[in-house]
Amino acid sequence: MRSSAIDVPSGVPGATQRHGDDSAPAAITIGAVCARPAWRLLHRRTRYYTWKIVATVAALAAGWAASVVADDSWRTQLTAPHGMVRLIRRYQAYLFFPMLTLEAVNLHVASVRALAGRTSRHRPAEAALLAAHVAGYLALVLAVLGPGLKAVAFVLVQQGLFGLYLGCSFAPNHKGMPVLTASDRSDFLRRQVLTSRNIRGGWLTDMALGGLNYQIEHHLFPSAPRPSLRRCQPLIREFCEQRGLPYCQTSLTGSFAAVLGHLNSVGRPGNAGRLATRTAP
Repeated sequence: MRSSAIDVPSGVPGATQRHGDDSAPAAITIGAVCARPAWRLLHRRTRYYTWKIVATVAALAAGWAASVVADDSWRTQLTAPHGMVRLIRRYQAYLFFPMLTLEAVNLHVASVRALAGRTSRHRPAEAALLAAHVAGYLALVLAVLGPGLKAVAFVLVQQGLFGLYLGCSFAPNHKGMPVLTASDRSDFLRRQVLTSRNIRGGWLTDMALGGLNYQIEHHLFPSAPRPSLRRCQPLIREFCEQRGLPYCQTSLTGSFAAVLGHLNSVGRPGNAGRLATRTAP
């Protein structure tokens, strides 16, 4: 069981994702992705999307955006002696929070690509909802601020903070945790518990993260109501302890320290493409 600097989706060769669906925090449901099926598809890959921001920035600079997802060219970029991706990988711990400001834009683009890349009888309705969302958002901004730099500045700041919030909600739960390989044969319990990290905290943490702070419980019971996750957490933790199964739980600051420490470690020269085992404290 290993973890890498950049997680990849199930569609990329050589990688296997075995996590259940992540639930979006309650505070971001308005204005996120209106089409629910498209959002479900995107949300399964949030672990990948958090790091895809890095590849996206490099793609814009180098002109190979399509190849980042379509093939394994990013692996060559990571190990190349020069290049934008190698530079970003080296300093990814320092660029982590600035890069998260692009997550909202990345998800908006990915939602359109997800809708365009599949056929469904609900596709026209989903496309209409996405179009209505964009039109309504821009119309409201222009109606309040009017055309000009104020409107542009508001959109940039709002989308940047939205992306930062999304990334800070998703990243603490999995980054720096083991990633299962295609050859792994662990059972369902171990797949979910060993690759997830819980975040300690009170009602404020529960509200801010929308239940994602009970990530282990959420992965074991993805359809459970969010209020139930807090109540079943002691039972699941005791169950894991009785069976000698590591149950990872830390504070919010501790989780970010583990994430940044992991990124800094795998970004050091000589660690390109290396998969290192690491768990949070």
